[in-house]
Amino acid sequence: MKTVKIAGVPEHFNLPWQLCIENGEFEAENIDLQWTDIPEGTGKMCQMLRDGETDIAVILTEGIVKDIAAGNPSKIVQIYVQSPLIWGIHVAEKSDFQTVKDLKNKKAAISRLGSGSQLMAYVNANEQGWKTDDLEFEIINTIDGAVEALTNGTADYFMWERFMTKPLVDKGIFRRVGDCPTPWPSFVIAVRDEFLKKNSKTVEKILEVINNTTHDFVQIPNIDKTLASLFNQKVEDIQEWLKLTQWSQKNLTEKAFIKVQNQLFDLGIIDKKSTFVETVKAL
Repeated sequence: MKTVKIAGVPEHFNLPWQLCIENGEFEAENIDLQWTDIPEGTGKMCQMLRDGETDIAVILTEGIVKDIAAGNPSKIVQIYVQSPLIWGIHVAEKSDFQTVKDLKNKKAAISRLGSGSQLMAYVNANEQGWKTDDLEFEIINTIDGAVEALTNGTADYFMWERFMTKPLVDKGIFRRVGDCPTPWPSFVIAVRDEFLKKNSKTVEKILEVINNTTHDFVQIPNIDKTLASLFNQKVEDIQEWLKLTQWSQKNLTEKAFIKVQNQLFDLGIIDKKSTFVETVKAL
């Protein structure tokens, strides 16, 4: 049995992995896939790949492209979710902010430096025509930290996946003032170079198993109710999310990679570019 460590956010996107593990599908291929939930998100997973704490990460596209350009010895082996991630822009329910424009020169709560929440603050600022040099950040680690920061005023707004944050909106803790979809596929699967070189066949088999599940994921009986129950969501919100979510079984093309990297470079999120071969590996 080959032991493989994999990390991802504890969100609805990653239920297919849990189902495959619970159903013994990896075990049937002689793979002991050990999943770790990472509520801190992309910045933490980039560090785990660098430190060898995980072999594989299901990670935000922009975050891993940025970190590979900065020297992370890993490769993107597949797109996991092709559709954009819809980032909700949230403020405290009782704050005076009413629109996204009110947030100019205000402080963004981010999970950690290099996280998707930080990178998307740059994307949003660019879309609003704000100077990205003026952005200020408060590191809050997790969504619970964001609740605390926005409630006590140490940060003014917080960007996080819209549907996962909606229970906090429904409870009157946050108020959503806008959305900011990613201009690229939301999640990819990245593997440490060292692990990939020695275990490419195992990685291929893992992709085969997960792709079979994501291909038919929306057809699973009562999957909307299952997701709603597991993630404390309303069934109608999950149904909307399922309609918007497009899984992928393909790798990032060179054209798509160049587009993502150029956007990151133009935003000042990366100051040097990596090549397609340094970033993406076809299996």
